[in-house]
Amino acid sequence: MPATVILCTVPTEEHARQIARTLVEEHLAACVSIVPGLRSIYRWEGNICDDAELLLLIKTRREAFSRLLRRLQELHPYKVPEVIALATAAISPAYLGWLQGATAG
Repeated sequence: MPATVILCTVPTEEHARQIARTLVEEHLAACVSIVPGLRSIYRWEGNICDDAELLLLIKTRREAFSRLLRRLQELHPYKVPEVIALATAAISPAYLGWLQGATAG
């Protein structure tokens, strides 16, 4: 499929909004949904961390991933941001048309 959903965690709502708005304004993403209330437990630099985070669900075209990844790394406050791209198995034609138009800037 020509669309992908990218998962990315951020530490604050301010970061979430700034990243989401920038990606959409720059036509790198058609939509970014911000999901609050996430709790992440992970290993970082030899320690077990337990942090509140927000999840960004970033919807874009697969061919925009490399540019989006570079921009996300510039905007993100983490040294190693979580960026996981999931290929879509199926997508409604109407939504796909909208997504392609919204990222064609």
